[in-house]
Amino acid sequence: MKITLIRHAEVEERYIGCFNGHIDIELSNKGKKEAKILAHTYANDEFDAVFCSDLKRAKQTLKYFSHAKDAVYTEKLREKSLGEHEGKKFEELGIKYENFGQFINSLDGERFDDFTSRIKEFFYDYLPTLQKENVLIITHAGVIRTLLCFYQNITIEKAFSIDIPYGSITKIKI
Repeated sequence: MKITLIRHAEVEERYIGCFNGHIDIELSNKGKKEAKILAHTYANDEFDAVFCSDLKRAKQTLKYFSHAKDAVYTEKLREKSLGEHEGKKFEELGIKYENFGQFINSLDGERFDDFTSRIKEFFYDYLPTLQKENVLIITHAGVIRTLLCFYQNITIEKAFSIDIPYGSITKIKI
């Protein structure tokens, strides 16, 4: 199965560089232009299945794609919930960074183990049952990084150091 992963386009300016989690924020004007370019890039591609996070920034990215009409919107592809830390920049969190495990576990919201299990279940348990060849997924950087951790057999800390810009494309084969 070939999977094309697209991180949602750029968000509203006040949320750039923040830990946004489940905040249902919109794309910036630049993000809407990015989404249109992405849609144009994939206009002639055929996908057997299309999945999208149910958060607004992902849905707005997919909105311009001809494939949007066939999409399944799911909370399974959401970013990790960060509870009261959502919408804040690192320096606003009040957490001293010692290592990735300490950092990620000091944030409230969804437990990190639950988040990684959710991603693993979607990509390794659910998707293969569909027996699709070419899948498009619009999601979030944390989801993509977590999948890369599993796929490339790297540490979660190394995966979360990978730069995944707004509107970026990652292709994998599972």
